[in-house]
Amino acid sequence: MASTARKVISTDKCPKSSAPYSQAIVAGNTVYCSGIMGVELDSLEFAVGGAGPQAAKALQNLRVLLEESGSSLSKVVKTTVLLADMNDYNVVNDEYRKVFADSFPARSCYAVNKLPRGAAVEIEAIALIGDVIHTTTKLSSKM
Repeated sequence: MASTARKVISTDKCPKSSAPYSQAIVAGNTVYCSGIMGVELDSLEFAVGGAGPQAAKALQNLRVLLEESGSSLSKVVKTTVLLADMNDYNVVNDEYRKVFADSFPARSCYAVNKLPRGAAVEIEAIALIGDVIHTTTKLSSKM
């Protein structure tokens, strides 16, 4: 039976949590990023201004974590966005569009009862590592 490597990613270039989980795990050619909040690296304080700035900072932190894992935002295949308030959906989407303008990954978005530390948004991601060939297929259905 073939073996698959499991590599724990831990970097000081991205905010860390004291909770018991890894920032990211690389398994094979896939990196699984834990939920990332919009906190500043030096102070661990939330980005000021609510869900929009927190989403922008979370996506910036995600970029750093992916790069430290050997991947990039262009190789993200799936995200999960958690919102403390679904009324922030549009403002978070505005920040999301800025980062994933060329090719949107698959995504789920949920409003949850509460996020850790009172965050407005948290973003998880799954991305590929290595050479990735980007293609787009449009399917049409006849009714």
